[in-house]
Amino acid sequence: MISRKKQPYPISDGLRAYLEEHRREVPLPIRYEDLTYYGDTVPVYDKHGRDTLWESVLYPAHERRRIQRGLVDTYATLRVTGERSLMQHLVTDRVDVCSYGNTQPFRVRILNTLNENFDYFYVKRADASRVYGLELEHMLSPNRLEFMTEGDTLVESHIAGIPGDVFMRDYLEDKHLDEVRLAKEFVKFCERCFIRLLGDMHAGNFVVDITPDFDETSYRLRAIDFDQQSYEDNIRVYQPNFYIENNPIVFLGMKCMEPATTRQYQQEERSLIRHRATSEREALRALLDTMRLDELAPDEHVASLREDLLEFYADARFERCQTMGALVDASLSTLDWET
Repeated sequence: MISRKKQPYPISDGLRAYLEEHRREVPLPIRYEDLTYYGDTVPVYDKHGRDTLWESVLYPAHERRRIQRGLVDTYATLRVTGERSLMQHLVTDRVDVCSYGNTQPFRVRILNTLNENFDYFYVKRADASRVYGLELEHMLSPNRLEFMTEGDTLVESHIAGIPGDVFMRDYLEDKHLDEVRLAKEFVKFCERCFIRLLGDMHAGNFVVDITPDFDETSYRLRAIDFDQQSYEDNIRVYQPNFYIENNPIVFLGMKCMEPATTRQYQQEERSLIRHRATSEREALRALLDTMRLDELAPDEHVASLREDLLEFYADARFERCQTMGALVDASLSTLDWET
């Protein structure tokens, strides 16, 4: 269902201009390429001794100080607009690389030496699909994202939550689980992904954020991987409920919700997305106008997905779409957010 290796697409001049105008393109103290010159790696295990598939990297002594200082300065740029005087007590505790995937992102752990608290951020290659995915998530989801670019480097803040696969393995049998609220959020999450064509949302690519209330528990599912923003040719790639890895939560929803209730929650989320799009009208229109002109997938992917969406919506607006950006625009236009 997912292409074995996704083709990367560079940031175009149009997208770069958009990022500069909206203060996403900023001078960065360190670049992705700087982090690739490590000498050795050590496997990273979780607290239960399981291999996380991340590896901690070791830098040569003559590079270590420069890289560690540059990463703290990058964190300062991300969190406090570069106010480094507030960051004197921070150190780079660890740098990990995810070597099993196509993109090989780096995860950086920053430690507060005053209280031993730590935070993460990520340094990645600035693929255009990923940047569009992040910006659409920022505008159209209930969440706000911090990210920056410079040249071929992308820096993202960490998105906190329990990984979806871990949640399904360890939490679905919890006696305190509110099954209806969780199932409702999964329906809304699926609708958000589908309407803006974010693909590959299997259990390993989203997290579950749990918030206790005074007498209930609320859940929010958050995407953490945006590589598959409007790239694949199959409509089901953009519908998380069709992924086998998500079956435990899908079956939970089938058990505790009627089809009419599911349709109600889908419509509720579409209404919320419409309100978000309307409130971000100017920036969203600028982003979509740029996205329509960019090449983000092979022509055959566009043609196949166009046919799927045309059949799904029975809407002639999709017939004229020649790019993935145009398909995203047409999908969002079904909300009538610009009227």
